[in-house]
Parts: sequence; C-alpha cells; structure tokens
Amino acid sequence: MLHHLKCPKPLYYLAANKFMLIATTMTLAVVILLLQIAQQIAHVDELLSQLCVLRPIHLLFSAILLTATVTICLMRRPRTVYLVDYTCFQPSSSLRTPKARFLEHAHLSPFLRESTISFIGRVLERSGMGEETCLPPAFNYVDSYCCLDEARTEAELVVFSMIDDLLAKTCISLDAINVLITNCSGFCPVPSIADRIVNRYKLRGDIPIINLSGMGCSAGVTAVGLARNILQVIPWGSHVLVVSTEILSPNYYVGNKRSMQLVNILFRMGGTAKLLSTCRSKARFRLAHVVRTTIAADDSAYKCVYQEEDDEGNKGVTLSKDLVAIAGDALKAHITAIGPLVLPASELLKFLLFSVARTALRVGRRPYIPDFRMAFEHFCIHVGGPAVINSVQHGLNLSDEQVEPSRMTLHRFGNQSSASVWYEFAYIEAKGRMRKGDRLWMLGFGAGYKCNTAVWVCIQPSLDAQGPWSSCIHRYPVDVSTDG
Repeated sequence: MLHHLKCPKPLYYLAANKFMLIATTMTLAVVILLLQIAQQIAHVDELLSQLCVLRPIHLLFSAILLTATVTICLMRRPRTVYLVDYTCFQPSSSLRTPKARFLEHAHLSPFLRESTISFIGRVLERSGMGEETCLPPAFNYVDSYCCLDEARTEAELVVFSMIDDLLAKTCISLDAINVLITNCSGFCPVPSIADRIVNRYKLRGDIPIINLSGMGCSAGVTAVGLARNILQVIPWGSHVLVVSTEILSPNYYVGNKRSMQLVNILFRMGGTAKLLSTCRSKARFRLAHVVRTTIAADDSAYKCVYQEEDDEGNKGVTLSKDLVAIAGDALKAHITAIGPLVLPASELLKFLLFSVARTALRVGRRPYIPDFRMAFEHFCIHVGGPAVINSVQHGLNLSDEQVEPSRMTLHRFGNQSSASVWYEFAYIEAKGRMRKGDRLWMLGFGAGYKCNTAVWVCIQPSLDAQGPWSSCIHRYPVDVSTDG
C-alpha cells in the first residue's frame, strides 16, 4: 500500500474519504484523555460512592427519560423504502414500426406538406432509434385518428400486461397492496387509469389512489418519491403499487408545425409497474435518495415542452429548440442539490477548494464538475434523444459504457417518456452487470421544466433477468454512431 502513498492524489482521496473515521478516532482519544484527567482529580471509588447516594426514584426517572429519548429518536427516523421488484411492458412484434413504414405513412397522409415529410425523414435518421420500436395500433393507419375507446384500449394493453407480470414475479396478494399511484401525462380519462386498475383487479375498497398527469418524462421518479413519502406515514410493511406510462393514441399531431411533429417521431409505446414497500423481505433494491429540481419559474423553461394548438387548430405538444440547453441548466441546478447527498468527501472538498480558488483569483474558467463516477456504478439517463444523452455524458464526464443503457434503450424502444429509465435499469440487469451493493443513478427530465433523481442500492441482483430485453439482449450493444 505504501507505493500508492507516493502519489499525492491517492493520498488526498484517502485522507478525504476517511475523514469521518479520523474525526471519530480523535474524538475517542479526547474522551479517554478527559477521563484520565478526571480520575486524577477524583478517584473512581469516590465517584461510585456519590452515585450510590442517589435515591431510586432519581434512577427511575433517569431510565424513563433515557428510554423516551431513544424511542422518540427511533420514531422520528425515516423508514427505509425498498423496491420489491418491477416489470416493463414488452410490445408485441405486430406493433413494430420501422422507419420506412412511418415515412411511407407520412407520404400518404393528406395533411402533411412535402417540407414536413422531408423534416420527418431527417429527424428519423438522426433519432438514434432502430427498426424495432413500437407504436399503438391507431398509428398503423395512414390517417391516424384515435377515439376515446382506442385510447382506453391502448392504456389497458400496456397497464394490465405489466401489472400481471409484476403480480406473477412478486407473488403478492392483491389485498396486500395498500396504495396505488399512476402517472400518465397526456391521457386523463374519466374515470382515471387508476380507477380502471382498481376495477380490473378488484382491489380493496379502502385503497387510496393517486393519478398524476401533465408532468412529462420525469413523472416516474416523481411517483416513486410520492410513494416513499406515503410509506413513511402508513403502517410499516405496507406496499405501494406505482404504474408509469404514456398513452400516445390521443396525442397524435396531424399538423405541419415542425416543433410539434417531434413528439410523433420520437415517442414510442412503453410502461413500467413497480412495487415498493418498507418491508425488506423479498426486496431487491433499497431507495437511498429521491431529489427533485424544478426551474418552472423561468418562462422559457416553463414553455420548452408545451401543449398547445397550432395556427390551424391542431392540438399537439411543442418541443422548444432550446430544450437541450434548458435541460443542461436544470441539470446544473440539480447537481448542486444531489451532490452533497451522494458524493464522497474527497469530491466535495475538491469542489469547495476549486470554488474558493475560482472566487478568490477571479478566474473565468468553468467550475469544477464533481466526478459522479465515484458515487455510482450505473447510470440511467432519460432517453430524450441523442443530443440529450450526449449533453449529459459530456457534462458529467461519463464513458460510453456508462451511457450505453440509455443509447441502447433509445435504439430498441425509443423514447418511452417516464418509463424509459426503467428499461435502462432492465438493460443493466439483463447484461448481468448489477452486483450486490452497486449504486444506480436514475435521472429523469420532464416538462415544467424538471430534473428528478432516484438513487437505488442493489440488495439482491436478479438471478434470471427476464424482461423486455430477454429476446434481444444478445444483440446489444449495437453501433449507433451513424444514427445520430
């Protein structure tokens, strides 16, 4: 080990990361020294004789006070929340929509101009998506018109299939589900998707249900944070079912505004169901942190993902050309919030020293970006597109292997909104890369504009990683450099 100490950088990291150990050792040394001094001033026998003078009632009150203090501290301590298991929706191959078919339908559409069709073709080629991404049945027609019944049918197809898979994996009784949370941004029927789940599975009549909408691609992490908060106040050992999806059928845009066509081109079918609990039994991951950052107070950030009508009255969602830059601003603010929670002391100290030096010397160089690779073994970055993935990779100094789950998910499944990070999660497990104790950073971006984080710690890696990648994991990773 001594040869490592010849280099100042390893010595610095050793000292910084062992700060708490060094501080504890020094504190114990001071306590021992003080006890030795006290022993010289008053002999131990004299101290014991003075304690014997105390009446039993005094000792009883002291014991009660100590017990009450310990009990209150334990009650106020946050409960640990666990991920029992999760499943992802795996579309049928009959829903596969190759780029050529998508472009052919655009050519045959009576609504689209030639300039719009050319734009769609260029975006498809640079999208980073492969030929196996899937769209709902309504999109397989030249004139993609969707009524309410078709939207409900898509929702039931996605939601019911993944809940069925989750119930089969976890073997949990339906009566053991204490709370139901769903999130879907663009499809909010009456009754809600959550009500439809209760109706289908005949869940308990006293089950609280929460339906989140309009929160974009980061809503899956938001729902996990909400589940964590609820589990803190309901009886220990309860279970919360969280269902995240995006129903595309009712949100198809038929106009020629390019910024609104991007949603049609980039988003694909997907969904995920998660079971969270405060009981560690059968749990596979521990939820370490949930951090949420919103910059919606800024007008440009608020409108960078915005549902509206174009000049012809066609409803759709506009994606601003400044989206990547705004996502970068949100990530910078988010790093400030999450850094102190997850980074080792060495990186925090280094960041502080760089900040002080930068301020004192008034140097205009860019601030020091902490090395988050020292805090996490795995990264799940929202698949907003190649530009978003590249921007986060560059900003956090991540390797190609560390962003591989994001790029491969985009290639195989497309942008699945709030469910995308869970397909990346499944990719890491399907590749056999997850180890006990590994830490995973789940990073989602969404309308508002928001940047949300969930940090998971592996308790039990999957022994048989069946899931959305089971039929194709042997073909990945693939080269996506020519796709954008």
